[in-house]
Amino acid sequence: MSGSRRTWRPPRRTTRTTWTLCAPRSATALDRPIGQWLSNLRRPGALASKPEWEAALKAVDEDWNPAWPADWQRHYAALRELVREESDPSVVTPGITVHGIDIGKWLARQRKPELWETLTAGQRERLEQLGIVPLAPEPEPPAKTHQGALSAFERGIAALAQYKARTGSVTVPRGHVETIVVDGHEHSVKLGVFLSNTKTRRAKLTTERLQQLAALGCGWAAEKAAT
Repeated sequence: MSGSRRTWRPPRRTTRTTWTLCAPRSATALDRPIGQWLSNLRRPGALASKPEWEAALKAVDEDWNPAWPADWQRHYAALRELVREESDPSVVTPGITVHGIDIGKWLARQRKPELWETLTAGQRERLEQLGIVPLAPEPEPPAKTHQGALSAFERGIAALAQYKARTGSVTVPRGHVETIVVDGHEHSVKLGVFLSNTKTRRAKLTTERLQQLAALGCGWAAEKAAT
């Protein structure tokens, strides 16, 4: 009809190529910079005076201006099309690419519990609609048990007992290192230094520790324990 206004229509060619109007800024259609143009329209307030434009864009792609990054929406749109073709998201594994983008690797990241928690409710909802759920959290490693572990003093006593059993003496050269095995693990104990330091600090030793040393033949420990 002559003189009538034409209804503005968004470029559907973009959605046929990338399945979304969240095209990258470098995208072109009919030799025009459609990606940059759409990016400009997504700026806050850009369509405040053109509600009919926004309605038309939503009619083509409801998520043309998502509350999350446009790059995420592009990846999601590619994943959605892959799932539509394969009908099983489990086949989208790392190495499956679309337009040079590894969608399988991207999907694996989204399913990690720590990343899933950072997604918005809208993002999680869209993934769940495709049958995608987060991976179960990895079980925490069992707490290390300290049963059977020896303190530095206990290692020193064990090393001294071993040394005495082998040599028949508790007179140890200061530089001597005694190797003991505890729970299948070797420990190198600087036995000479241990005895020298322990003797120097004997006034601070508990009666129990003094008695352990005295039982092995350390006369100075027996004398201290008797006082």
